Amino acid sequence: MSRVAELAERLRASVTRPWTLMEVCGGQTHAIVRWGLDQLLPEGLRLIHGPGCPVCVTPAATLDAALALARRPDVILCSYGDMLRVPGSAPGDDLLGARAAGGDVRLLTSPLQAIGLARENPGRQVVFLAVGFETTAPATALLARQALSLGLSNLSLLNAHVRVPPAMAAILEAPGNQVQGFLAAGHVCTVMGLQELEPLAAGHGVPVVATGFEPEDLLLGLWRCVQLLEAGTPAVVNAYGQVVREHGNPGARALLEEVFAVVDQPWRGLGVIPGGGLGLRPAYADLDARRRFGGFCGEAPGFGGVNSTSGDGFGDGPSACIAGQILQGRAVPTDCPAFGGRCRPEHPLGAPMVSSEGACAAYHRYRSAEATTVAAAAPAL
Repeated sequence: MSRVAELAERLRASVTRPWTLMEVCGGQTHAIVRWGLDQLLPEGLRLIHGPGCPVCVTPAATLDAALALARRPDVILCSYGDMLRVPGSAPGDDLLGARAAGGDVRLLTSPLQAIGLARENPGRQVVFLAVGFETTAPATALLARQALSLGLSNLSLLNAHVRVPPAMAAILEAPGNQVQGFLAAGHVCTVMGLQELEPLAAGHGVPVVATGFEPEDLLLGLWRCVQLLEAGTPAVVNAYGQVVREHGNPGARALLEEVFAVVDQPWRGLGVIPGGGLGLRPAYADLDARRRFGGFCGEAPGFGGVNSTSGDGFGDGPSACIAGQILQGRAVPTDCPAFGGRCRPEHPLGAPMVSSEGACAAYHRYRSAEATTVAAAAPAL
């Protein structure tokens, strides 16, 4: 019997009543859909997808600010590849379009590449659109530290880094919440450890299991989470011990602590989440693009709350895209009337269809008729 089949059998034997669990990470969502793991679950065990896609949860207003900066002739706007295709508030208005219209928009694979851009272009302003969870924030923090130590006056950050545990708490506290346990993202736990999750488990009475990304990792996480639920034990458990340590990565955490402070932050589809973001500390304020460019970065909070049933703030109207509900785990991509029709990867209405970690992109890639070759390669049972 394969390890996948063994864990699936353990899971079936453990479930005695209905449970609803959420995997937080978009990478986990892709693995679950790709390998059809949700179709192996026993009756009564329901798995829903969470908001763990950094591209998807970056507010439309932040994209609007990036677009405004990209249209300035004195600015080089740079970010990760997925961000270039995410629209702002206006339908179809994205950074790739701004580049086609003459804006200087660059794709980076590492934030530190912005240092080279700033040195090579001393007469222009380089702005890095910094997005992501605790996994990518340390690299941005390193960029900030180096920019400050080098005295680069033409480099700044349009910062939109977010923190995962407050979003998990917001989901649990929302009226009508159905989530009874979480699979926590293994790579976030690799950086931050498990301690930040313990108040969440204790305060809300839910189990949280740090989980990896392979089929065996995910089924192990599900099994451990069900065990905790069946036992009535709301604890934090590490089911990804090969890479996750109790205290995470101390060096990365120290760097985050040096550069960033916890702030309230708007999430696309979830609204403003208390403590949901990382803002630059006063020592790094000179690197803040919002401060440097003033009105060109005008952003306003308020993108629909966790109770919102509207879209994600862009598209051609609230009914055109249900990304807000998908990011809250209240709907799956196939519930959307635009899925696979008006909304496809080449013509996305919402960020979850744009991002390589988005739930809609996962469903479109692996649940379409063309996915038969992938299904044939699924792990043996």
